[in-house]
Amino acid sequence: MIDTSANVVIGKANEVFLKINAEPHIEYELRDHFTFEVEGAKFMPQYRKRNWNGEIHLFDLRSKRIYVGLLDKIIHFCENHGYTYKFVDNEYYGPPFEINEEISFEGVRDYMTSICNHSPRKYQVEGVYDALRHNRKLLISPTASGKSLMIYSLVRYYSAKGQKILLVVPTTSLVEQMYKDFCDYGWDAESYCHLIYAGKEKNNELPVTITTWQSVYKLDRSFFTDYDVVIGDEAHLFKSKSLISIMSKLEHAKYRYGFTGTLDGTQTHKWVLEGLFGPSYKVTKTDELMRQGHLSQLDIQCLVLKHPPQKFEVYNDEIEYLISHEQRNNFIKNLALDLKGNTLILYSRVEAHGAVLYDMINTNKRSDHKVFFVHGGVDAQEREQVREITEQENNAIIIASYGTFSTGINIKRLHNIIFASPRKSRIRNLQSIGRVLRKGAGKVKAILYDIADDCTYNSKRNYTLNHFIERIKIYNEENFNYEIISIQLRK
Repeated sequence: MIDTSANVVIGKANEVFLKINAEPHIEYELRDHFTFEVEGAKFMPQYRKRNWNGEIHLFDLRSKRIYVGLLDKIIHFCENHGYTYKFVDNEYYGPPFEINEEISFEGVRDYMTSICNHSPRKYQVEGVYDALRHNRKLLISPTASGKSLMIYSLVRYYSAKGQKILLVVPTTSLVEQMYKDFCDYGWDAESYCHLIYAGKEKNNELPVTITTWQSVYKLDRSFFTDYDVVIGDEAHLFKSKSLISIMSKLEHAKYRYGFTGTLDGTQTHKWVLEGLFGPSYKVTKTDELMRQGHLSQLDIQCLVLKHPPQKFEVYNDEIEYLISHEQRNNFIKNLALDLKGNTLILYSRVEAHGAVLYDMINTNKRSDHKVFFVHGGVDAQEREQVREITEQENNAIIIASYGTFSTGINIKRLHNIIFASPRKSRIRNLQSIGRVLRKGAGKVKAILYDIADDCTYNSKRNYTLNHFIERIKIYNEENFNYEIISIQLRK
C-alpha cells in the first residue's frame, strides 16, 4: 500500500539500495531521469542482436530500488518536479539522510597530524572532513595530491572505532604501495592489514583488508558480511560489473568512500560511481597544486612527427604502421638517450613496441644509464625494486606499459615522461602525467614529450592525430603549458 502523505516515500532496503514508493507515473519519471546511454553500446553483441537498447536504468521499476548514493539527486528531482517527499525509519540505521555534526574541521586536522609524521595539507583535511561528516563520498583528487594520506586517515579513524575495513585497489602494485605508505606514515600496518592478491589467502581476522578488485569480486556474499567500511582507490579503473558486484554484496557497510582523479571518461558511469560510493566532492586540481608548490612545474613538448600522406582503413592498421616505423622508433630512442634525469617511456603493446624500444635503447645506452623494461608479466616486487633503484639514480630509463606504470607507481625522482604510443583517454593521460609531477630532491620541473603523428591524407586527419587533438583539449582544460613542434619524418 502506497503512503499518500507524500508523493515520494524514501526508505533504505540496505546500505546499497534505497526503496522508493510513489505513484506509477512518478516511478516512470524516476526511471527516465536516472537513465543513461552506455558509450559504445552499438558495438556490443546484445545491442546488435536487438536484445538491448544500449540504456542503463538506475531505478528499477520492479524492485523500486535505486543506489543510496543518489539520494541527493532524488531530492533534487523531487524539488524540481514539485513533488513532496519523506523518509521512513527501517531496520537499516534509520533515516538515510545523515550528517555527523560532531565532526569538526579542527578535530580532523589535529587527528590527521597526530597519526602521521608530517602535517596534512589544508585540502587533504577538507576532503577527510567532508567524508567523515557524510559517511559516504566520492572524492575527486588528482594524481600526486596525496590521496594515500586521506585514505590512511579514514582507515585509522574507523579501525580505532573497532570497525572492519575493505580497501579495494585496481592493481597488485597499488596493494603493496598502499601498505608501504601506511608503514611510512608511522603505523604498525603489519598488525592491522591483510593483503590479498595473486592467490593470497582471502579470509583473515585483521581489521583492514587491502585487495585488488580482481581478487574478490567473484567471492561469495559471506566474505563481505562483516565489513563496516569500504574504500575504493582509483575507482574509475574498476570495471562496472565487477565494482557493482563488490559493492552490492557489502549490504551492511554503512561507510563508503571512493577516490578518483576525474569522473570524465571513466569505464564506469559517473552516476553509478556516485550511487555506489556517494555524492562527489572535488578535493583539489592539478594546476592548483602546481601554483601552491606541492607539485613540480610541468612543461609539455608536443612533438608532431610528419609522415608521408597515409590512408588507413582501420585504426589497428595505423597503430601497426606507427609502432613498426623504424625512423619513429629511432627518434624515440635518441630522445630518451639525450634527456637529462630519469625518464619514463610509456607504450601500449609489449612485444610489438615495448620490447623493440627496450632493445634499441639498451643496446645504445651510455655507461651511466640503467634501463628497465616493465610489463604485465613483471610482478609487484620487481616493480617496487625498479622504483627503489630509480629513486637513487640520475639517468635511469624505464620502458613501461601504460597498464603497469600509468597508475600506482610513485617515483619522486622522475624528470621526463615520453608518450610513445598515442592515446586519447582523459583518465589514462592525466594518470600518466601524474607519474612525473611528484617533487623530489633537486627537482622543480618535469617535462612531458607527447609524440603525435600526422599522416593527413587529402585533408583527412588520421586516427591518432585526432587523438592528439583530444589530448590538447585536456591540456587546455587543465591549464597546462604546452608547445607544439612539427618534425619531418621520412621513409
